[in-house]
Amino acid sequence: MWKGRFSQETSAAVSAFTQSLDLDWRLASCDIEGSRAHVAMLSKVGLLGVDEAQRIDRALAEIDEEVVSGRLKPREELEDVHMNIEARLIEKLGPLGAKLHMGRSRNDQVATTMRLFLRREYGDLALGLKKLLEVLLGRAEADREVIIPGYTHLQQAQPISLGHYWMAHFEAFRRDVARLSAAVEAVDESPLGAGALAGSTLPLDRACTAELLRFSRPTRNSLDTVAQRDYLLDYHHFASVFALHCSRLAEDLVLYSSQEFGWLLLPDAYCTGSSMMPQKKNPDVLELIRGKTGQVLGHLLDLAVTLKGLPMTYNRDLQEDKRGLWASLTAVAAVLSLLPDFLSHVSVDADRALKSFEGGFLLATDVAEHLVERGVPFREAHEKTGRAVRWCLDRGRALDSLSLREWRDLIPEAGEELPRRLNAVDAVRLRRTFGGTGFDRVAEAVAEGRHFVEDSWPL
Repeated sequence: MWKGRFSQETSAAVSAFTQSLDLDWRLASCDIEGSRAHVAMLSKVGLLGVDEAQRIDRALAEIDEEVVSGRLKPREELEDVHMNIEARLIEKLGPLGAKLHMGRSRNDQVATTMRLFLRREYGDLALGLKKLLEVLLGRAEADREVIIPGYTHLQQAQPISLGHYWMAHFEAFRRDVARLSAAVEAVDESPLGAGALAGSTLPLDRACTAELLRFSRPTRNSLDTVAQRDYLLDYHHFASVFALHCSRLAEDLVLYSSQEFGWLLLPDAYCTGSSMMPQKKNPDVLELIRGKTGQVLGHLLDLAVTLKGLPMTYNRDLQEDKRGLWASLTAVAAVLSLLPDFLSHVSVDADRALKSFEGGFLLATDVAEHLVERGVPFREAHEKTGRAVRWCLDRGRALDSLSLREWRDLIPEAGEELPRRLNAVDAVRLRRTFGGTGFDRVAEAVAEGRHFVEDSWPL
């Protein structure tokens, strides 16, 4: 394609090194979609006759069928998907096929093709995220009145509703929906017509191709169009934060299902065994989700490091932007294909969850807040309660085992209702602050979450 300028044939080693077919052949149908819009625009502005445009369009549709069926095999010497399709078009139409590339560079062509491809991928990711959120809502509703220990520093802290726990993950993944929405918006511009970097002297109608390809608008600056990969960074940002959220959830489930915790039960169908130890039930799916998170984060860093030292505008380094993208898309899709079903089959041993903090001190904050209600300054209430905890520890007693007389011996300000209030159900029920773990608040959060998923879905 550049033989007019060069006096030597390209080295076979160079051709093998620079080819990108292992990365971009999957873009073939999207590349053809962009080319067909380009042809329609060329006809509209008079650069192609109506009959010429129709013949090229029919040939491109036939080539698309050849790609989908696998009949068209890419040739490495043609370097990339774009040149393979153009070469096949010229085989079919002769010199007419060579007119396809007028007013276009591979620089704006690949930017358009990538956006079309990502737009298709985002549809599948959105469906996966929606299913995940729906499963979490179902779990939260079903487990609203199940009480489990909540943790800080991986130490038991306060009793919470399991429904509230599931909704915490719902909120994290809902923010991922917003990040994916931003990535969708970032691809909603048409690069076609930006050319190699400076536009074209030909009378191209960029608004026309944008409309034909269902983009909201053309890009605004030709230099920026071919140089930037912000829209890929937006994807990788979404993917990285989503993977972090998945990894945290996976880590929780691994811990809570261990014998040391034991109140979460993982489904057998989503676990594996040991080749040596017959008793083992291993949470391999959850561990692999954690493992894939590092890869997804690495692909974000890979692209950022590639971009950080590039001058304006296009540089061949950008060919490598697809390698990490494909791997990240594959990892995220794999997680979304398993995690919703996995969560829907998790079960809880509610009795064991309650017993796990029997004799513990998860109700100490309730004692301090009871004293606050009776006029004791919080810092003083905190100290008095701490001394009561120390007294119980020294004697092997639980807070909820103390009689009113014992409470008043320890804390004279204790009210007569204190012993009755020291139970896990009331500890959860009475936390009615907005966003808190109270059963009624969890029900409100689930209802609002359903409205978001069913009526306000942004994707």
